Amino acid sequence: MNYLWIALGAVVGAGARYFVSTQIARHFSTTFPYGTLLINLTGSLVLGFFLVYSTERVLLDPRWRLLVAIGFCGSYTTFSSYAFESFALMEQGQWLLTGANIVASNALCLAAVLAGAALARGL
Repeated sequence: MNYLWIALGAVVGAGARYFVSTQIARHFSTTFPYGTLLINLTGSLVLGFFLVYSTERVLLDPRWRLLVAIGFCGSYTTFSSYAFESFALMEQGQWLLTGANIVASNALCLAAVLAGAALARGL
C-alpha cells in the first residue's frame, strides 16, 4: 500500500514538473535552465515546509510523508536534469552560466528549504 501513496504523489509531481518547465520555457530564454532552477527551488520550499510542519506542528499519518516528500517532491524536483544541464553548459564552454547554475541551484535551494522550514515554524 505504501507504494501506492508514493506512486500517486509521483504522478502529480511529474505532471507539475512538466507544466512548470513548459511554462518557463515559453516565457524565458532557454540559454539558461530557468525551469529546472525554479522547479528545484519550489520543490525545496515545499519539502522544507512539509517536513518541518508535519514533524513539529501537526501529527500527520505517515502516509502523507510517502505521498508528499517521497512521491511528489521526488518526482517534481530535477537533480538529474540540473546535473546534465550543468554538464551541457560546460561542454559548450559557457563557464559563467555553468558556475551561475551550480551556485544558484545549490545556494537558492538551500535557502528555499530554510524558508519552508521557517514558514512551517511560523504557523
